[in-house]
Amino acid sequence: MKKNTVIAVVVLLAVAAGGYFYWQGNQPEPAAPAPTPAPAPIKPAPPPPPPPPVQQVVEAPPAPPKLPKLSESDSFVLDAIADLVNNKTLMKLFNTERIIHNIVATVDNLPRKRAPYRVMPVKRVHGLFLTEGTEENRTISPKNAARYRAYAKIAEVIDAKKLVGLYVRLYPLFQEAYEELGYPHKYFNDRLMFVIDHLLAAPEPKGPIELVQPHVLYQFADADLESRSAGQKILMRIGSRNEATVKAKLRAIKQELLLHMHDKKVEGAGMPASSPTEQPEQK
Repeated sequence: MKKNTVIAVVVLLAVAAGGYFYWQGNQPEPAAPAPTPAPAPIKPAPPPPPPPPVQQVVEAPPAPPKLPKLSESDSFVLDAIADLVNNKTLMKLFNTERIIHNIVATVDNLPRKRAPYRVMPVKRVHGLFLTEGTEENRTISPKNAARYRAYAKIAEVIDAKKLVGLYVRLYPLFQEAYEELGYPHKYFNDRLMFVIDHLLAAPEPKGPIELVQPHVLYQFADADLESRSAGQKILMRIGSRNEATVKAKLRAIKQELLLHMHDKKVEGAGMPASSPTEQPEQK
């Protein structure tokens, strides 16, 4: 496996993550909340649940690959990205530190209500968030989607087969980062498959998307759209063409992943491998 295929792992879900910043990053930060009274004494936490069963196992390569240490993997990843992309403009979209950590954290965050930019593997979108219409009837401008075309372009150039082949090769590093995130008895591949399905289920609004601005930040006027996760909102906000591009690549990635996985039956496990469940929010 050539080193330059590592780009596939970096952009697996980073394309969608990049779109988050046009919504949050171009508006003023809300004021810090006022101090609150000290909380009441916390009751002892219940005992932790037993470790979940392994639902979807990534097959191990025939010969264990020689990998860099997780803490020393950034230069390896960045060199590979530059070698494959061969485009200085697209290279500027990527952050350069803690790449695998940030990919894992972003994947884990996308089905949640918030996906903090501080752990994104890509930089925030430049320019102003574009809307049109009146204050009473405001929508996202069709011109806004052009700001995210470069992120979608990364998805277009990825070879899904190479992506997954490298993911299998680097899986020990992803699993290590996932355990460091706070999941010592869970498997990153289960979470990844859940997130891909979750993103593929994002609505595909037809026509202009209506907005409201009850406070500082814009929100979707449609209550159902506003209730969606950070990841699904990202896909809806980047424009229908970009959303279609990202979803097409995610479908191809999922099909390749399925070729590298098998079920592992664990005593007491009653959950099918194809039905990973959402994990609770981290506190």
